[in-house]
Amino acid sequence: MADLSIAVRQVEGVSVLLPAGFINAHTVREFEEALENLVQNGHYTILLNCKDLNYISSAGLGAIMGLIETVREHDGDILLSNLQDNVFAIFDTLGFTQLYRVFGNEDQALAAATPERKG
Repeated sequence: MADLSIAVRQVEGVSVLLPAGFINAHTVREFEEALENLVQNGHYTILLNCKDLNYISSAGLGAIMGLIETVREHDGDILLSNLQDNVFAIFDTLGFTQLYRVFGNEDQALAAATPERKG
């Protein structure tokens, strides 16, 4: 089995990226390419559903940081959901929980990302 697999699906204008496994020095390029492809194709609201993500390295965090300015310039955002405790600790220690909106589950994140779902 590969160290990382990435599924992408669209939900009401939000690109949901589901990385599974480990984002590290060996797999970060695949993660970067998935994010970059979304942005290049005009998808600026991205939800990273991390329910199956076991680890993310600083290189993976850098891939997210590298796109946030472009995404926000286009009125989009990068949201995070379903963070496992150890992955949340990495995001939190490095201050990412202050820079990004973090949600307990995908439905909460989608509701925040798509105003028509709020009520």
